[in-house]
Amino acid sequence: MSLVQMEAQRVKIVDGGKLVIPAAMRRELGITTGDTVLVDVDDGELRVRSVPKALERARAILRKYVSEGVGLTDELIAERRREAERE
Repeated sequence: MSLVQMEAQRVKIVDGGKLVIPAAMRRELGITTGDTVLVDVDDGELRVRSVPKALERARAILRKYVSEGVGLTDELIAERRREAERE
């Protein structure tokens, strides 16, 4: 999940607060015109992530706590069924 370290570039904020992301950075992030991205401020810095990359990172974090081969969906369904049986 390591991205190539790119050198910082100066870009302008245009009307409406729009920020133009340089083409090389868009390619590196795997984003194209019309894509939705996630933006947040982290320690005073603006962070832009593609949705697929954010999901990939979230899955990697979850994998630390869930054993390989365990399906969280199946676990949740089984838990709901047990609760329904108790009612």
